[in-house]
Amino acid sequence: MRSVLLNRRTLLATGGSVVATGMSGLLVPARAQGLAATPSMRGGSNNYRPGAPIVERIGGGGFWTSGTVRRAGDGAPLAGQRIQIWAHTTEGHERDWESHGATLTDANGMFRLEMPQIVPAFGQPHGHLAYDSGEYETVFLRPVMSSARDTSLEAHFVLQPA
Repeated sequence: MRSVLLNRRTLLATGGSVVATGMSGLLVPARAQGLAATPSMRGGSNNYRPGAPIVERIGGGGFWTSGTVRRAGDGAPLAGQRIQIWAHTTEGHERDWESHGATLTDANGMFRLEMPQIVPAFGQPHGHLAYDSGEYETVFLRPVMSSARDTSLEAHFVLQPA
């Protein structure tokens, strides 16, 4: 393993670089320019039901699905966007109407919906989420959980205008 020597020569070289560039790279904040849109995932639209109602909670709850919705390009948070969520849970199959619900994003583009514990379907614990309101291109996500014992799931959308 190579060790880094901190001596007068490296300090002078580093200091000279800062003076030569005028510290311009150090003072400019990071920007989310060119943020790419989220592509739909294969299998994300399985058992999708258009028009699922906006709900406070799906079933008895105990498991949280959350995430963010941002605009492609500048990464601005998108408030008031409808996200539909459904899954195979301890209370029902993902094809059951009662296993579907929708929520809206808040002023910071964040959403959160409580639902029953997600359980494996076809060997994988996973959820389904959809943005389908029309102002932006429809996106279906199918995130897989790392463990069936997880009590939450996150998914993030970056949307392209329709």
